Amino acid sequence: MKRRAFLSLTGKVGATAALGLASWRALAQTAATTAPLAAPAASPELLARAAAWHAQCLTLDTHVDAPLVMLRPGFDLGRRYDPAADLSQVDLPRMREGGADAAFFAVYMAQGARTAAGHAESKAKARQLFDVIHTGVGSHPEAALLATEPDDLLRAAQKETRAIFIGMENAWPLGTDLGLVETYYQRGARYITLCHMLNNEVCDASTDTEKPNEHGGLSPFGEQVVREMNRLGMMVDISHTSDATFDDCLRLSRAPIIASHSSCRTLCNHPRNLTDDQLRALRDCGGVAHMTMFNAYVAPVVEAPERTAAMAELRTRFGGHELSPAEQIERREAMKTLNRDFPVKLNTLAQFADHIDHAVKIAGIDHVGIGTDFDGGGGVVGCLDASQLPAITAELIQRGYTQADLQKIWGGNTLRVWRDIKKAAA
Repeated sequence: MKRRAFLSLTGKVGATAALGLASWRALAQTAATTAPLAAPAASPELLARAAAWHAQCLTLDTHVDAPLVMLRPGFDLGRRYDPAADLSQVDLPRMREGGADAAFFAVYMAQGARTAAGHAESKAKARQLFDVIHTGVGSHPEAALLATEPDDLLRAAQKETRAIFIGMENAWPLGTDLGLVETYYQRGARYITLCHMLNNEVCDASTDTEKPNEHGGLSPFGEQVVREMNRLGMMVDISHTSDATFDDCLRLSRAPIIASHSSCRTLCNHPRNLTDDQLRALRDCGGVAHMTMFNAYVAPVVEAPERTAAMAELRTRFGGHELSPAEQIERREAMKTLNRDFPVKLNTLAQFADHIDHAVKIAGIDHVGIGTDFDGGGGVVGCLDASQLPAITAELIQRGYTQADLQKIWGGNTLRVWRDIKKAAA
């Protein structure tokens, strides 16, 4: 299918390519979260080819944390924001500019207390995030549709709108109530990332240093959760899980599993990343590993002591209670000041593409996708928000990827595995 994202903006590929380069330069000059950046080193010819090829792809980003930003008072998904001034990376205008046909918006929450009160709190937060997604997308029927099936992406592309899918990041809201899996499925969730940074009632996380092997992988309840997700046709997402949890999911699931936003441990030795053996296992089960732009998972980052101290002070100042609208604005302004005074050294688009190269080498071209983690810490020099996604296509073209390869990486592989999961459920 031929898609319209870039061509519809200007009417011709050449002008689109120039617009893309101008956008990249503007973001490079205004990004307050990084040191000064250079525009991507790409010829007009390459940019024109990237624009044309990108427009042919059905482009699906499997993990963005836009709902966290959408909770801000007054945020409008249909308005174009600035990544530096507004600390926002995803909205419908920038998705259109970047040729993003679809994205999974995450119902995310950091792990909290594993108590009755904690689980009640997590359910309330999950409900709030589902509501903000439904309301935000529903407010712009001309520009987006809330999507629940693979073919919805095709339907959205035909209507020249964005398809917004929902994934849950962290099964903490389940507590130990198996019925909530179907409840969240009915609200639109089509994958569940089984945990976040710490263990929960479902499984062990890759980064819980206090209880690194609490369940030995999946808990007995977690095994029920995986079976229920198989029954419903939900994608089992092992990003953030421990190696033992990965192995248990692979053993137990009767459908392929995915990693919605992970990178390669061989290139960046972080427990959140996938080993080569895990990449091969995802290949063998028919799954997909989606490479992420989260800075610390692309390459090791050493944070300046001054920034670490400033971040700690910010957490103390605004942590521990629900923020009022005024406090949310105050925190956002404080964060902008912190980024200006102590900028983060971001890794580069080339380093991110190295992970795609490695995953393709190990797992094969049919088992690799992209989950940027925009609005959740994702973004690299050269690709800072949804409007800059064509930079990835240009980088991969320079590395020898074909148009067919790009169609698989940008969405074809994910749609295939999702359909396979639905077939297994049926």
